[in-house]
Amino acid sequence: MVTTGTFDGVHIGHKSIIDRVNEIAGKSGGESVLMTYHPHPRSVLFPDEEIKIITTIDEKIELLEKAGLQNLIVFPFTKEFSKTSSLDYIKKILVDKIGTKKLVIGYNHMFGRNREGSFEHLLKYGPKYGFDVEEIPAQTVDQANVSSTKIRRAILEGNISLANEFLGHNFTFLGKVVHGNKLGRTIGYPTANLRVEDNVKIIPGFGVYAVKVHFNQNVYFGMMNIGMRPVLPELSFAIEVNIFDFDANIYDEHVKIEVCKKLRDEENFENLELLKVKLQQDKINTVNYFQSF
Repeated sequence: MVTTGTFDGVHIGHKSIIDRVNEIAGKSGGESVLMTYHPHPRSVLFPDEEIKIITTIDEKIELLEKAGLQNLIVFPFTKEFSKTSSLDYIKKILVDKIGTKKLVIGYNHMFGRNREGSFEHLLKYGPKYGFDVEEIPAQTVDQANVSSTKIRRAILEGNISLANEFLGHNFTFLGKVVHGNKLGRTIGYPTANLRVEDNVKIIPGFGVYAVKVHFNQNVYFGMMNIGMRPVLPELSFAIEVNIFDFDANIYDEHVKIEVCKKLRDEENFENLELLKVKLQQDKINTVNYFQSF
C-alpha cells in the first residue's frame, strides 16, 4: 500500500493519509510504503528562492516512524527527475520500481513534469497498470484546510500555537550550543546560545517562547528568545535559551528545542535591570504554562 509526496512537517493531514495506508496494509496482509523526496523539490526547481522547510530529512524519518509507517523510500529529487512526465512517473516509478497495487494520496495531489498529474490522471491510468487509487480529503482545523504552506507561514509569524495545532505535535529544531556574550549570567539568567546548522530549516519569528529542551535523553523546561539581543541591538541575530534547573557545560553539544507556546513579542530594554524584571515575569509565565497540564 503506497503513498507519495513531500510530507514536509508530517502534519495532521499527512498523518490521516499514513493512517489509511497502514489500515489498508493491515487488512490485506501487505505493508505500508511512503515515497518522499530529498532535497525539497522547490529548492531544486527554484534555487534562487529562499526555501525553508518544517522538517529536516532526519526529523521527517523520525515522525514517519512514530506514525507507524513500515517502509520509507527517500527518492533523490533532481532537475532531471523533475522533467519526468506524469505517465512515466506512473509506469516507471509507481509500477516498475515500487510495484504499487493500491495508491493513497492527499487532496489536490499533483505530480510529474509541471505538476501535470492529478487524481483524475491516476484514476484513468491506474486500472491500465493494475493499481487502485484513493484520495483522502483535506484535514481541517476551525474549517481551515491544513497545509505545509500555512504551517510555514504560522511559524515565521511566531504563531506557534496554530502551527502546532496544524502539525498535531510541537514544532522542533536542532541547535548547536555556541559561545555568546554571557550577559545573561550577570543577571541570573544564563542562556545557551544556539546555532541552527541546517540553513534550510525554518525558525520561528522573533519573540519569547516557552520551550522544552531535549538533551542527553532528558527533557528540561526553559524559555527562549529569538531575535536581536534585547539590550544590545547593534549585535546580530541570536537564539538564546534559558534552561531551568540546569548548569552543565554543554558548549559544542546539540540540543533539540521543542517550541510549545509564544509568551510575548520581542522587546528592547534600556538596561539590564529592566530586562531582568521582564525575564522574571517570563519565567513565572513559563512555569505556570507547563504546570497547567
